[in-house]
Amino acid sequence: MDKDQFLTAALQNRANEIIAEELFRLALPDAWLVSGCLVQTVWNVLTKRAIDYGINDYDVFYFDPDMSWEAEDKVIRTLAERFATRGIKVEARNQARVHLWYPEKHGLPYPPLRRSTQGIDRFLTRNTQIGIRRTREAYEVYAPNGCDDIAALIVRPNPGANFSAANYEAKVQRWKALWPEITVLPADSA
Repeated sequence: MDKDQFLTAALQNRANEIIAEELFRLALPDAWLVSGCLVQTVWNVLTKRAIDYGINDYDVFYFDPDMSWEAEDKVIRTLAERFATRGIKVEARNQARVHLWYPEKHGLPYPPLRRSTQGIDRFLTRNTQIGIRRTREAYEVYAPNGCDDIAALIVRPNPGANFSAANYEAKVQRWKALWPEITVLPADSA
């Protein structure tokens, strides 16, 4: 699966398209729609399930040098208000400030980031290392590992400083229950 095929499938979920369009209008700095909502939409297309089956929320990453909680909370509230009437639950995180709370919450290191795509690079699984954003002309897709694992329904760990085998196992157990067709590689296979 190439990036265009991935994008075509991911945008079959109208919520993904609506969010990407709104992020473009809001002009949040370095904003991306990321991870599960994209991958799971494609899995739903491939397995012929309802387009939003199994999707808990829609993750947005952006990068704002203002690392105050007040600034991030304003973005969170703005997005919640914009999508509430459409029944879309968005979880937004300023990637410039993740290092401030992640170690305490997860007990793992999280060096500061310089852009949103670095946050995408740190996801627990390689297949979810993906993001899209609307541009003036079209869409941009960030997929450092390509889209082959997504198309093949393969989940593999993404080793790194903040990788947790326990978190990986919890995530893949949920996914396997929802999408039994996926192939899950063990946490130590990276």
